[in-house]
Amino acid sequence: MRLARKVLSGEGLVLLGENMELTARIIARLHDCHINFLYIQDEATRDIEVRELISEDTMRVAMTEIRSSFSQMMNSPVRRRGAAYPFVGSQLRDVMNRVIDDLSAHKESVVMLMNMASVDNYLYQHSLNVCVYTTMLGINYGYSRDELTTLGMGALLHDIGKTCIPVELLKKPGLLTLDEYEEMKRHTEYGYDILRREAGIPALAALCALQHHERLDESGYPFGLKGKEIHEFSKWIGMVDSYDAMTTNRIYREPMLPHQAVEALYAGTGTQYEQSMVQLFRDKVAIYPVGMTVRLQTGEVGVVVDVRADCPHRPVVRVLQDDGGIRLRAPYEIDMSLQLTSMIAGVNGDQPEEQEAVGSI
Repeated sequence: MRLARKVLSGEGLVLLGENMELTARIIARLHDCHINFLYIQDEATRDIEVRELISEDTMRVAMTEIRSSFSQMMNSPVRRRGAAYPFVGSQLRDVMNRVIDDLSAHKESVVMLMNMASVDNYLYQHSLNVCVYTTMLGINYGYSRDELTTLGMGALLHDIGKTCIPVELLKKPGLLTLDEYEEMKRHTEYGYDILRREAGIPALAALCALQHHERLDESGYPFGLKGKEIHEFSKWIGMVDSYDAMTTNRIYREPMLPHQAVEALYAGTGTQYEQSMVQLFRDKVAIYPVGMTVRLQTGEVGVVVDVRADCPHRPVVRVLQDDGGIRLRAPYEIDMSLQLTSMIAGVNGDQPEEQEAVGSI
């Protein structure tokens, strides 16, 4: 097998180049790093054009700045609540300008970020994912450029308080104790204390760090706010944060299928999330993006080749293997927006078991 696209490291640098042959040693190393999936060259899918929401250059710059800022905080000898970090502001504002410019060219549909980060880089990749999702939704919602910048920075930095949480707690593979859970929840307050002291960070972005786990029905934290007591930007970020957490591989659990995560959001409408926000998410996010390998409920395996703007959650799939894993000589396509009995049962070769709905911490 040969790579059809580059694999980037957590620093945004090229880890493996395009056209690289994947040896057994390389595959084992990628597996050890928990890389979720790769783009592989295949004659049967050569005609598929995979469009990215943000350019490779923007991705590189964003990951570099996020990792640099977060890593300096995590490794700082002065890790105390309320510490000031003057390097957070100006570089990330430049990142937001790049992200907004790239996303403005893709208003017609949203393509899910192809997350190739390892578990160890979860915090950085998750921050960028939430930023891109939220900013794209903000563009479609009609926010101004200044509002998008503030919303995006709030999303980019919503979890920065986790740099004050012990690394062993962040990476704990099992269930948290009650005391550990209470400490983990304090990342919202830690993040607020960090960001509110930064001259280059909008005060509203700091508020988003504080409120992104608040929920409409007062079930959230840290204050148990309800309804209109929660800022609109915090509601957007909280919803997207939950979706990305549910669909991303975590050290303590396997990811949910994208449509299961969307169903979990819908189950929380009116109690946790605003219905209008969940609806816009469903209408604008292609949860199964072009280029993703999927397994149908019949056992057949194929690749997503197209996503209709009016039905982004039910893609067109080119079936490449039958239910016995045999390669088809004549692949065929299924438009799931027309064939409503067709369902996706797994992605990237996985067949995840049924999982209960989960949010994020």
